Amino acid sequence: MLSEKYKEFTKWVIYQVYPRSFMDSNGDGIGDLQGVISKLDYIKDLGANAVWLCPCFKSPNEDNGYDVADYCDIMDEFGTMEDMDQLIDGLHKRGMKLILDLVPNHTSTDHKWFQESRKGKDNPYSDYYYWFDAPPNDWESSFGGSAWQYDEMRGQYYLHTFTVGQADLNWENPAVVKAMQDVVDFWVDKGCDGFRIDVIDCIAKDLPNDKDRMGPRLHEYIRALFGCEKTAHLFTVGEGNTNDIEDIVLHCAAERGELSTIFIFDHMECGRADKFTPKKESLKTLRDYLTGWQEKTSKHDLLYSLFIENHDQPQMISRIGNDRELRYESATDIAAMVFLLKGVPFIYQGQEIGMPVAHYDSIDEFNDVESIGAYRKYRETLSEEETLEKINFGSRDNPRHPMAWNGTEGNGFTTGKPWLLPHSRAAEVNVENDLAADRSIYRFYQELLKLRADNDAFTTGDFEVISAPEDDFFVFIRTAGDDKWAVVCNFEEERNIKLPFECEEPALSNLGRDTADGTYAPYECAVARAR
Repeated sequence: MLSEKYKEFTKWVIYQVYPRSFMDSNGDGIGDLQGVISKLDYIKDLGANAVWLCPCFKSPNEDNGYDVADYCDIMDEFGTMEDMDQLIDGLHKRGMKLILDLVPNHTSTDHKWFQESRKGKDNPYSDYYYWFDAPPNDWESSFGGSAWQYDEMRGQYYLHTFTVGQADLNWENPAVVKAMQDVVDFWVDKGCDGFRIDVIDCIAKDLPNDKDRMGPRLHEYIRALFGCEKTAHLFTVGEGNTNDIEDIVLHCAAERGELSTIFIFDHMECGRADKFTPKKESLKTLRDYLTGWQEKTSKHDLLYSLFIENHDQPQMISRIGNDRELRYESATDIAAMVFLLKGVPFIYQGQEIGMPVAHYDSIDEFNDVESIGAYRKYRETLSEEETLEKINFGSRDNPRHPMAWNGTEGNGFTTGKPWLLPHSRAAEVNVENDLAADRSIYRFYQELLKLRADNDAFTTGDFEVISAPEDDFFVFIRTAGDDKWAVVCNFEEERNIKLPFECEEPALSNLGRDTADGTYAPYECAVARAR
């Protein structure tokens, strides 16, 4: 049975904001905190009661804020600490929570800690990072090339798991642990309600002996951050690289004092052979991943993170749905089959209007460092057309294009020149158009999230699949006491679906059906209470 703490978190609906691309308040083309503040009612009206804010700390933006230069100051482009205070106050007055993006594995090389560390060994910050006279192993950076960079001033090599400008912190140094505890305490005192922790499983290493980049003190470090009385109330979700249930138990079991939940990414492979290569696949694949994790996490009384999109992942609707003729049906059907499961929903900005992937004709129109590196690699063997097809499909720019609020030149995002090109379909797919449509994805999300909030069956209730593994549709039930609900989600083809019990008229349906049984159109869904 879920702990009482976790039961409370099941009532959270988290809306992820990528600040640079959400709303620009001052016309400089870059989204900012005042822009987020101006849209809090939009987020609340959707049905979300928490906001996950992607990195907003001071940064040179070599990796879009995941290279932090000061954990206790605000990125210049985003505003000031006064703006952050106003945002926190605005959220709390609306009964909403704030989750900040914490990046504990590395800092920007612009950070004071690194600038002091590189001055030499006789320095209080000398061992804040990993320094070696020569690379102790052949590790590669996640963005290509060696993970070891020579620094002329120090005369040694430092480790960077990601870009050259992101130096890995040495958590073996107790001063680093204390410094990161101070960062967490600073933001808790400010009113932060939780953290999403970037690449959490990278913070522990055992250099020069470590071969798999996961040192033996990982759980000790996580407990140092979140295992004390001051942080026990926080919602914490880790980004890691594990799909092993026993490992996840060590991270997330309530009695461990570590994380509330962790993102499990294996279902994000649906619809692609690799990050930049599509693979034709049915919603059945997504269903199988999700139901597998429902069973595993329930068995161990764990909190599951329900998500299909984020700032790193191209939109799921374009990979395993129909993002053209049946975009509304696909977006709403997928929403029902994901966000009525057991767990905590995470909705990424634009997902609530069915934003698809974009398309551009030149690599010059991309910003993502990973995509630009992939382009160079693919061009060694593929044509320009073939390469751009891959980059358009897999680029992290896809979810990072400015939010399309309307179909005007700046799409309601900015009155200036946007930092990244507007989405190629923004004139068609935008908030204004969706809200004006007879069939609105946003309004469907509102109804779905209200149904979820009003019925314990969808938050703390039991979960059971009643469709068969071979079925080209998904039927599951959520039950709390005598209250039982059926969720029916059809896949790509028309199907006749018969439930084994009688239901009331559907309380939610993307195509307005009046019975839970019967013929379902492609991507049609319905949610009905059992009689």
